[in-house]
Amino acid sequence: MTKKAVILGAGIAGLSAALRLRQAGWQPVVIERTKTLRDSGYAVAFSGIGYDAAERMGLLPALRAHNIPSTDLVYVKPDGRRRFTIPRRTVEAMQGGRALSLLRGDIERVLYEAVGDNVEIRFGTTLESVSQDERAVRVTLSDGVVEEADLLVGADGLHSRTRELVFGPEETFRRDLNHMVGVFMLDKLPGGVPEDATSSLTVSGRTLAIISVGDGRTAAFFGYRTDRPIEELAAGPLTALPRAFGDLGWAAPDVLGQLRDAESVYFDTISQMVLDRWSRGRVVLLGDAAWCVTLFAGFGSALAVAGADRLGDALERDPDDIPAALAAWEDEVRPEAEKKQRLGRRVKGLYAPADPFRLWLRDLPLRTAALPPVTRLLRRRLQLEG
Repeated sequence: MTKKAVILGAGIAGLSAALRLRQAGWQPVVIERTKTLRDSGYAVAFSGIGYDAAERMGLLPALRAHNIPSTDLVYVKPDGRRRFTIPRRTVEAMQGGRALSLLRGDIERVLYEAVGDNVEIRFGTTLESVSQDERAVRVTLSDGVVEEADLLVGADGLHSRTRELVFGPEETFRRDLNHMVGVFMLDKLPGGVPEDATSSLTVSGRTLAIISVGDGRTAAFFGYRTDRPIEELAAGPLTALPRAFGDLGWAAPDVLGQLRDAESVYFDTISQMVLDRWSRGRVVLLGDAAWCVTLFAGFGSALAVAGADRLGDALERDPDDIPAALAAWEDEVRPEAEKKQRLGRRVKGLYAPADPFRLWLRDLPLRTAALPPVTRLLRRRLQLEG
């Protein structure tokens, strides 16, 4: 008989799992707490094992259509004057060939269209309880429906309900990196900010970036240090972001003026999840619910797709012993996830340096990369020039 999987979360990890399990002959059912597909989220670099997985799953043509073209990186002073610029040719050289720059929302949209009518997705539904035995796992949903399945995939993000019910409370596993992130799409480009570029200002542990994401779209990115991330999260973006950036200068007043009317705002702590195991019986965690390498590592979306792809491989190899398949899958994926987590912890100080000296240290290699001889060298080494 066809095996059934209930997947919590219609984000990148959940939709990737649905697509890959459907390709493996399973019947996935996706449960999503929001009423519609999300379009929010920041831009990510999509490369490595995630790129390879997307290629195997047939996603690359659609993802390439959403690739954000490389732009100049403009670093500004509080009064808006330029400090230095990294030209787009250098950015292209540093990215390499098998890499894409994508909005998280665009990745989700591509995955949603890929699963199409082949996968049932129930929006506006949450998880109430979970029980399991050697034969099946049973989930009770907020609409009163009880689903019985061979596998439950908790792909419901950093604040996973699946993880809470099956593994324990979030605070047991959360490692806060004492930063917050906020992202939303702008209705109009602030005055004095160049088009078709990524412009950013960093001052005293705060970074504001205005990012061209292609097709005339522009996103605002806020990142800042805090010793009270959970309190900031509880305050919400409409309170926390103006409080943190109200005196920043440059384009901050214009950007904050558009915040209240933004259609969707991504706002969260920058935190990792550290668990000894990602599965219990017939329940497995995937993506941010399991590891959350954070945007500091810059690999979360790619790792979510790769993790889903390899989960499908493991279940194809051992379809009759699901706990054994999950253990084999984890042994394969965990080293890469933990490597990226270590990277995220190591580089977290680069996003919003706390003082002018640390900012100077961060910017030194960037200024060097912007020099024309270095740009030419990078392009030759990466074979980007004819």
